Amino acid sequence: MGLETSRGTVIAALLQYPWLQIYPINPVTSARCRRAFTPFGAKDDRPDAQLCLELVRDHAAKLHPLRPQDPQTLKLAGLVEARRHLVDQRTGLLNQPTSLLKSYYPQALALLDNLNTPMAVAFLKRWPDLIRLQAAQHGVLKRFFYQHNVRSKELIQQRLELIAQAVALSTDDARISVAVLQLRAQLDQLAVFQKHVARMDTAIKGAFADHPEAYLFRELPGAGPQLAPRLCVAFGTDRTVYPDPARLQQYAGVAPVREQSGHQLWIHWRWNAPTFLRQNFVEWAGQTVPYSAWAEVYYQAMVQKGKTHAIILRALACKWIRILWKCWQDRTPYEETRYLKQLLHRKSPHALTSP
Repeated sequence: MGLETSRGTVIAALLQYPWLQIYPINPVTSARCRRAFTPFGAKDDRPDAQLCLELVRDHAAKLHPLRPQDPQTLKLAGLVEARRHLVDQRTGLLNQPTSLLKSYYPQALALLDNLNTPMAVAFLKRWPDLIRLQAAQHGVLKRFFYQHNVRSKELIQQRLELIAQAVALSTDDARISVAVLQLRAQLDQLAVFQKHVARMDTAIKGAFADHPEAYLFRELPGAGPQLAPRLCVAFGTDRTVYPDPARLQQYAGVAPVREQSGHQLWIHWRWNAPTFLRQNFVEWAGQTVPYSAWAEVYYQAMVQKGKTHAIILRALACKWIRILWKCWQDRTPYEETRYLKQLLHRKSPHALTSP
């Protein structure tokens, strides 16, 4: 059976029948075949279904059958993707109070480095405009900062001076009262997101602890409690899915596409790749630079060559996938010192900072 998807309710229902072989077909593949056989560009569900059938019937050897992951990996995958969706929604929501505060209360943005904190929400709920804030006694403000783990006397004094010297953009009550109502509504929504993201973090921590191969990813440099589970999901437990590192590099979209025609050769970005999977590897590659000696050397060497930050991280992610794939296949956790010794043995320039 051929389907233009590899996930969702339909797939979950069909996987209950172990005798049924499912071939996920990339929508781009079916679209190109449709254009090849119907140049007029017509699209219809029945001809499209027939086309999927023909692809599976005549080209099954070139397609990859769906291999569902184990229950632990499926659960962890659902959790990390759901968390990312919540975080994206929260980021969009954070733009609203930021824009609103700039219009009538910009001093709050200078006092609060990050609106996405319990302290910021509590501060703005208690003092939603500059008039209320300047009416507060210094002792009350100091206690508030102490209660929210701001203990630096210099920082507190700077904030108190900023509050005392601040000048309101507007004292028009009709305008400010409406803005305060808007701000309170946005803060309530933000508090809900903070609560549920924290709950999601707890669930991910538990699911990751129960995963049979968490030990391969828990101590990776720069991974931490968020990226380590996402990397674990990226590999899964089925070693047959990625028989070589190039398969995963290409599927994740970090390997460049090389095209050649005659004497012309050009390299470009790989468009058709799972966005979240690519983000996992690229974001983690960036986090490894401060924690991995060879990764930092590689990054600086690429900077000297004039490469951009995004290109460097994709190239670094490509290297990390090859390393992790070997660790994953051998079921051996990554060790920085051991890898640096290998680089020294091969006389690689990336080992210059190794002991």
